[in-house]
Amino acid sequence: MSLLHTRNLTAFYGDFQALFGINFAVDSGETVAIIGANGAGKSTFLRSLTGLLINDADAIRFKGKAIGALPANHIVGAGIAMVPEGRKLFPSLSVEENLKIGNYSGREGPWSVERIMDLFPFMRQRRHNPGAALSGGQQQMVAIGRALMSNPDLLLCDEISLGLAPTVIKDIYDTLPAIQETGTTVVVVEQDIQQAMAVADRVYCFMEGRVTLEGPPGNLSHDAIREAYFGLKGAV
Repeated sequence: MSLLHTRNLTAFYGDFQALFGINFAVDSGETVAIIGANGAGKSTFLRSLTGLLINDADAIRFKGKAIGALPANHIVGAGIAMVPEGRKLFPSLSVEENLKIGNYSGREGPWSVERIMDLFPFMRQRRHNPGAALSGGQQQMVAIGRALMSNPDLLLCDEISLGLAPTVIKDIYDTLPAIQETGTTVVVVEQDIQQAMAVADRVYCFMEGRVTLEGPPGNLSHDAIREAYFGLKGAV
């Protein structure tokens, strides 16, 4: 049984339909990447998984339970956390306070403030600094830490490399094995195809609210990815 799967998942913003019959699955221990251009529906899909957009209950199942109609706070309590695009730290709170607020659900597990600071050592010296005073890369690490503080079984990362320098992106992705060692399964949304292919066990490509390609990176040709990503045929 998959840790999470969706079946014919749709999503709307008012009268506008953003997702069309998404079938998706992630197994425990996997890293799954979702790629696609701007407007492909990637962030909308994560918003659906986390209860920010309400769906039919059976459209999303997590650990065998129908969760599609649950609100966001219940989703966190069930074991799904998201690192949102743009980080969205609380600017008036310190680094440590931003981390602690991630555990508001009281869910037990391996992650604590001290363990997060072991994962991202710079936080020890900056723990009392406001989140807004950090660099973009440091803010991203705090956002990841805040999500981990909810001790999730499934961590959803929305565009965590966006706007960051390559060395910072490498540092962030280098932490994924340590995160997965605690039993956390990871889904990453990426526009960077090469980065997604490098870290994922399986890749889904979205275009215009639909899944256009799925499979292990080694089984996906450049031509197939190009067509699925852009709707264009021909060599990359």
